[in-house]
Amino acid sequence: MNTSEVELAVGGMTCASCSARIERKLNRLDGVTATVNLATEKAKVSYPEGVDVADLVATVEKLGYTAHEIVPPKPDALAASDAPNAPSEAADAPAEADALLRRLLVSAALAVPVIVLAMVPALQFTYWQWLSLTLAAPVVVWGGLPFHRAALVNARHGAATMDTLVSLGTLAAFGWSLWALFLGTAGEPGMRHGFDLTVERGGGSSALYLEVAAGVVTFILLGRYLEARSKRRAGAALRALLDLGAKDVAVLREGREVRVPVARLAVGDRFVVRPGEKVATDGRVVEGASAVDVSLLTGESVPVDVAVGDAVTGATVNAGGRLVVEATRVGADTQLARMAKLVEDAQSGKARVQRLADRVSAVFVPVVIALAVGTLGFWLGNGAGPAAAFTAAVAVLIIACPCALGLATPTALLVGTGRGAQLGILIKGPEVLESTRRVDTVVLDKTGTVTTGRMTLHEVYAVYAADGTGTGEKELLRLAGGLEHASEHPVARAVAAGAAERLGLSVDALPAPERFVNVPGSGVRGTVDGHAVLAGHERLLADAGVTGLDALTEARARAEAAGRTAVLVAWDGAARGVLAVADAVKDTSADAVRALRELGLSPVLLTGDHQAVAEAVAGRVGIETVYADVLPEDKAAVVRRLQGEGRVVAMVGDGVNDAAALATADLGLAMGTGTDAAIEAGDLTLVRGDLRAAADAIRLSRRTLTTIKGNLCWAFGYNVAALPLAAAGLLNPMLAGAAMAFSSVFVVTNSLRLRSFT
Repeated sequence: MNTSEVELAVGGMTCASCSARIERKLNRLDGVTATVNLATEKAKVSYPEGVDVADLVATVEKLGYTAHEIVPPKPDALAASDAPNAPSEAADAPAEADALLRRLLVSAALAVPVIVLAMVPALQFTYWQWLSLTLAAPVVVWGGLPFHRAALVNARHGAATMDTLVSLGTLAAFGWSLWALFLGTAGEPGMRHGFDLTVERGGGSSALYLEVAAGVVTFILLGRYLEARSKRRAGAALRALLDLGAKDVAVLREGREVRVPVARLAVGDRFVVRPGEKVATDGRVVEGASAVDVSLLTGESVPVDVAVGDAVTGATVNAGGRLVVEATRVGADTQLARMAKLVEDAQSGKARVQRLADRVSAVFVPVVIALAVGTLGFWLGNGAGPAAAFTAAVAVLIIACPCALGLATPTALLVGTGRGAQLGILIKGPEVLESTRRVDTVVLDKTGTVTTGRMTLHEVYAVYAADGTGTGEKELLRLAGGLEHASEHPVARAVAAGAAERLGLSVDALPAPERFVNVPGSGVRGTVDGHAVLAGHERLLADAGVTGLDALTEARARAEAAGRTAVLVAWDGAARGVLAVADAVKDTSADAVRALRELGLSPVLLTGDHQAVAEAVAGRVGIETVYADVLPEDKAAVVRRLQGEGRVVAMVGDGVNDAAALATADLGLAMGTGTDAAIEAGDLTLVRGDLRAAADAIRLSRRTLTTIKGNLCWAFGYNVAALPLAAAGLLNPMLAGAAMAFSSVFVVTNSLRLRSFT
């Protein structure tokens, strides 16, 4: 069955009960799979043919919440500023926080005198209780209106949420106070009211709870406002990522520069990037040379040199000369857009631990209401009096709100994945975090991961006769470089580039060969400056009858022992020298392997290269276990073999031939400098091509998971510990409201500590 995916922006959710209820209702639709995230206020829904998005929106709205489809901008659409009808969730968040702040400030100004009068008997003048009523009424009715409205909507649909508990508790406290004032003895002149942290036994006709009603509303409004601000800060990294891109671009049209919005760029367009400007979209340099600052995307501080033919990424900054770039990807296909999508997908997912929290919160509120009723009955049955019974029951209602449960996982995910994006680490989903904790072995692909993936010329050995005469190094480089420049083989290109660099020439200035012939698997031959030159394997020279090969034996053996490829060179029938070429190990690879070991991981090197080459590279970076001569299709088999030994395996790779192994591993880390196939197969994408990012990614994932678990332990532990205290009459309801608000703020603040991860 064909399925489609849609994201809905959901409004009106206040706690985990709300998100769990919407998720449950959507999942009851035939073929529909939904995940609702309280922190991002979004629902990610997969639905089959025959189900319309309007049906999904209607299902959410029937529950009393608002919903609308989030439509991603099309590549050829106008910039966001040109689309006034597009909903802006980013703009809604500050407006919501501002409205909460206004409600909080007014409520606090009115509630503080009520609380002070109730707590300090010396300030209670003759008719103080009527002033308290006058001040508390607007706080309970207007300040608490969002809670009462949400509770009423939920009640209409036969549901109970956190708002139900707050509304019931505050209205009950306010209603009792009205009864005591108008029908009891609390309204009599000169009445005095004490304040106690615990429940006092006694009659209810003179008991006032105005400070409880006003105080709880104010404390919970404060908690909601701090939550709104914190959630906004938690998602700041993703918004910053989306805002990185350039807004307009100088496109070349018939030789003239025309300034247009970036959204109007098409693949194949050529555009100008001046020093200090952002690269508008992913492309290839067709004119100019410069250094590009990629720190905004990868966290890497050193600018990258680019020249004609090199790829550049949108949102990076041109730090040097003028560039002309041809667009290769636009809109949602760019690396920046794909990074943002990966981060958003991760933030909207749920870890297994959060699903447990959702199941608990779904039944939590009805259980709490039942517990409050039971507490009321217990205290009345014990002869404690209606005031004591009522106080304990209200404290149970107020203390038990499960806000912290709903925020524990999504806020940590928001901050952790956002911080990862800033550091060039993209986490695909929350289940990835759980995998990182168990990993004990990390398999590293060699080429492009531990090494640069580019062959370079390392050593030059020229043959000299006993009298000191013979081939000069410069002549060896000039003739061999000229011959190899005609070949596309990576080893040949390394020889040509290295020769030109050592001679102080451009590659194109090397002498061009005549009658060039490529001998597959052996090397090349041709005529350079009138000399019949051969370069390649020893058998190529031996088959041609070259003399003096013995003079090259020691140099060849030394190169191969160091894990390098030996290119033997001869001309005019005589052996002339050896050029040693190797894939250079990245400067940071040894540090990365050390960091992986410190995380408790055993590193393994996996490569299709020869054993000697692999062991030489492994020795340089500190890896003891090596799998060499492995065919691309057999890499996944090696991962399965390690798993068969009881190991939990992470795989780091960058090529098409690594995709199967990345998918097979318990945790796949794809180098962002690699192929799309590898990135798709990985669980984590490392945007910068630095292996140290693998250790950073695992550390960040583990830290995020630890934060989630800490949040959930606090949220569960708080409710488990606080409910018995409230039921036992050891908590004043107003203090219960403050504690409940603090619980949510604590969870969000704890998550925000991930922003300082380095």
